[in-house]
Amino acid sequence: MKLRKLISGALALALIGSSALAADSLENKSREKYTAAMEGKKVIYIPMSLSTDLTLTWNAFLQKQARELGYTVDVRDPNWNVEAGARALTQAIGEKPDLIVLQNPDVQAYARLIKRAKAAGIKIVQLNMESLTPSDAYVGADWTGIGYLAGKAVAERCGSGKGPSSKVAVVSGVPTAPVDLFQMAGFTKALEEDAPEIEIVSQQAAGYDPSKARAITSSVLQQHPDLCAVYGVWDGQDAGIGAAVKEAGLTDKVFVVTSGGGASTSCDKVESGDFSMFIEYDARMQGQSLNTIVSTLLQGDAVNGDNQIVYYTPNYVITKDNLTPSSCFVVDTDQ
Repeated sequence: MKLRKLISGALALALIGSSALAADSLENKSREKYTAAMEGKKVIYIPMSLSTDLTLTWNAFLQKQARELGYTVDVRDPNWNVEAGARALTQAIGEKPDLIVLQNPDVQAYARLIKRAKAAGIKIVQLNMESLTPSDAYVGADWTGIGYLAGKAVAERCGSGKGPSSKVAVVSGVPTAPVDLFQMAGFTKALEEDAPEIEIVSQQAAGYDPSKARAITSSVLQQHPDLCAVYGVWDGQDAGIGAAVKEAGLTDKVFVVTSGGGASTSCDKVESGDFSMFIEYDARMQGQSLNTIVSTLLQGDAVNGDNQIVYYTPNYVITKDNLTPSSCFVVDTDQ
């Protein structure tokens, strides 16, 4: 009987203690500090154009976090116009937001304006396309690594005695853009290492326009019917490459390599054979990584401007052999 009373008393004390602990734990000071640091902050997002699966996905992630944490994200869309982008960035600096998320059209276009923003104490995250002028952070694709992966695959397919020839064509976007410069550095390095005999018979810029990419590829195929591979720098543009190769009846002979954020349309092209190899850098992972960096910078006061935060999202190689229903995603503007 005494033992039962002792046990009952111990249980009662334990319940009282746990209730008190539960009451105390309701106040989450770290969370309150976190949300207070975000409340009312202003972010301006300047993409190259809010019309691609990449920029729409990033925007969806930014807007969702902003709604949850009480800050704002104002989009300034230059719609592929570099001058309009420079005006948008100039105006943004004048408004003195807490942070600017910026996609650079090339390595120099916004260089002076980035320096001006830093001097004004405005934090800048460069997204997927980095300037030669550093800022507080960069998050995006590892373009050099993508080019290197593509070069290794092309060398394996088109090296001496392996393909119909050792001829390769390159369809770039804008020659001065980081997506082009860094990819080509990785691509040529891989070729030099594994198949220096490969000849790049054409290297032309399509300006991210699939119709131009198609015309360029058609012309190259006419000049070089034994072409072994075509390497493109972005899937949105390179749909035109796949279409030209298919139109020429060479889908099973010409190796088409491209990269992108993982929208389902690109996996569809892998399945159809328009793309032989697709290197995915997952725009959703970039969106989440971007949100982490944005929230980190909004919590602090210092502007370092020395690229102390850098995150390159991983690359995934997708071919018909490993393609699954989950390899890509349907773009959702309400992530």
